[in-house]
Amino acid sequence: MTTGDLRGNGATLRYEVRGDGPLLLLIPGGTGGAASFDGVVDGLAADHTVATYDPRGLSRSPLADPEDEQRVAEHAEDAVRLLDLLSPGAPARVFGASSGAITALHLLTARPDRVDRVVAHEPPLVEVLPDAADHRALIARVTATLQAQGLVAAMAVFAAGLANPTAPEAESELPPRAAARVERTAGDLPYFLGRIVPAFMSSVPDLGGLTALADRLVIGLGEDSTGELPHRAASCLAERLGVEPRSFPGGHLGLSTHPVEFGERLREALHV
Repeated sequence: MTTGDLRGNGATLRYEVRGDGPLLLLIPGGTGGAASFDGVVDGLAADHTVATYDPRGLSRSPLADPEDEQRVAEHAEDAVRLLDLLSPGAPARVFGASSGAITALHLLTARPDRVDRVVAHEPPLVEVLPDAADHRALIARVTATLQAQGLVAAMAVFAAGLANPTAPEAESELPPRAAARVERTAGDLPYFLGRIVPAFMSSVPDLGGLTALADRLVIGLGEDSTGELPHRAASCLAERLGVEPRSFPGGHLGLSTHPVEFGERLREALHV
């Protein structure tokens, strides 16, 4: 593995590169950063040059101005800068999870010349849902709770809003390595909840552009997350684009709870 820092555009991005072959850029969601792919990256590196990174403002990728507001388009521009650095002569394959999937979708429509395939796992784009107004209210409630009552209360509101209200409470124990990563990155939660969640979840995808590029796109759905908000949003997006979604092991966090099986399914999706 090699590491590097890509400076400019208001942030310094820490990235890691492994393997050999066509470039595969992995865009994380949540606060896990590059480490969220620890369970899948070695398998993917068998036939790809795999690049992972911490998105701007998270973990080892500090912002020049810590108070900068975040935009999906700017995060997608970061991905383009990494592609230009690591694969200047050829388009790349891209996988994005959750908020990272939102970045990947924007990247596909903004710079289709740099991408030949995108796998987007459960992008929580609430604006594609028929009850989008309810979820706008949820995002506003999370923000207000964070400001008035702090992180723990806001996380409870956020988690309740993502859950399937008709499902029994699920037990999804993380493997020890993933659980340790969650604990290590907990310090990034205020930034994620306060600036990534409202900007990303409420963004409006370019449905016309995505429809035109649907032959390059795979929408992933967790096998165990039916009825949850990210699953509903991704399923609705796939329907509106006229693409058949592909199932992935586990739920919204299947990348962490079922890394081996998830990695195998991702390899299949990349080669379709």
